Amino acid sequence: MRSNMNMNRSQLLDWINQVSFAVTEMSLYLDTHSDDEDAMAIFEHYKEERKKALALYSANYSPLTLDTVTENNHWYWATDPWPWEGGYC
Repeated sequence: MRSNMNMNRSQLLDWINQVSFAVTEMSLYLDTHSDDEDAMAIFEHYKEERKKALALYSANYSPLTLDTVTENNHWYWATDPWPWEGGYC
């Protein structure tokens, strides 16, 4: 587990991509190995890491997914630079 608190925006986005990949891959594995308890534990670990990282990114920058939008957020992604303008995607 990484300390997400010390990451800059780019590093945190990279971490989100990494844990999202792990969650997706583990879910595909579990589709065919549903009784693998070790795999389920790994899936749950990375799912929680992803949830925390998305919440941290949302709190510090802007929401990346609809489920990380809070009542205090507005549509920040419409006001930040678009990826082709040098913004983050």
